[in-house]
Amino acid sequence: MNLNKQHKKKVVVGLSGGVDSSVTALLLKQQGYEVTGLFMKNWEDDDTDEYCSSKQDLLDAVAVADKIGIDIEAVNFSTEYKDRVFANFLSEYQAGRTPNPDILCNAEIKFKAFLDHAMGLGADLIATGHYAKVRENPLKPGLFQLLKADDGSKDQSYFLYRLNQAQLSKTLFPLGAMLKREVREMARQAGLINADKKDSTGICFIGERPFQAFLSQYLPRQPGDIKTAEGKLVGRHDGLMYYTLGQRQGLKIGGSRDSNGEPWFVAGKDMENNVLTVVQGHDHPLLLSDGLLAKQLSWIDPEAPEQNWVYGAKTRYRQADAPCEIERFSADEVEIKFGQKQWAVTPGQSAVVYESNVCLGGGIITGATPA
Repeated sequence: MNLNKQHKKKVVVGLSGGVDSSVTALLLKQQGYEVTGLFMKNWEDDDTDEYCSSKQDLLDAVAVADKIGIDIEAVNFSTEYKDRVFANFLSEYQAGRTPNPDILCNAEIKFKAFLDHAMGLGADLIATGHYAKVRENPLKPGLFQLLKADDGSKDQSYFLYRLNQAQLSKTLFPLGAMLKREVREMARQAGLINADKKDSTGICFIGERPFQAFLSQYLPRQPGDIKTAEGKLVGRHDGLMYYTLGQRQGLKIGGSRDSNGEPWFVAGKDMENNVLTVVQGHDHPLLLSDGLLAKQLSWIDPEAPEQNWVYGAKTRYRQADAPCEIERFSADEVEIKFGQKQWAVTPGQSAVVYESNVCLGGGIITGATPA
């Protein structure tokens, strides 16, 4: 998108109080856009300073807006978040899967509720501090593509794969061509108070608190047996929802190693019998898969990817693209086969497909196909 041609347009920037969204607003202001900041509050339950920094984040966002010279508005989307994101989060964990609420938050809150609110304010476009790129498809005028950011260590296209054409056509990602260190340096030179602010990690409604302690407030504990793949009892678990495939920490069976001395990993959940299956060794066959099945498909281009073509796919964030083929395809399910075995493919997580640096979309993993 040619920014010079958009210089008179109104852009509403999602200002979170962090350095990335702040530099996003600064860049757009410098490029001649009419910029307004919007701070989103998405969580209210036990929103304490100990675990969730929303109060300080709002103060930082207001200070940045004042420094840059733009207006800012605070909007409470906590009801929408609870209905559209958190309810799904709980139901997925209750079913034994491991969801990624950030992906759903982007699709339902940041690029739906926020986008709708911004359009109601008369905005032409919205912008966020995500590390990604959006462009008009050079081969299909009028259609838009989602691309990886130049800073591969910060690329967030994985979390944005469910965005549709209408959303992408109204979105700017100004940081897509910048490195993180360049963003911080720009913030320092502009005198922004959050230039060296630590990046937020995880989900605000959990923050730094122990995950089990948080989840147990909403889902009752259901203790059960921990068994090996051969059926040997080696311990007790607190509830299957607290564990994810490939998990090593928190199993409390470190002293139960046999003679090979290998650590234990979660390899399966038997929801019917409330049994957690564990295996020894990072590369145990039960942790490896040749492929996966995924549903709830979301493709950015209306024409879905072709079968029998080599793509790259991620089954979790920060994973290198794994060469793959789309083996079987229907309107509501896809089977992806990998060239090399994949580790701990986890139901509830997303499989995101790429062609070079272009994100094509993906779906929610329902299961792995055995190696």
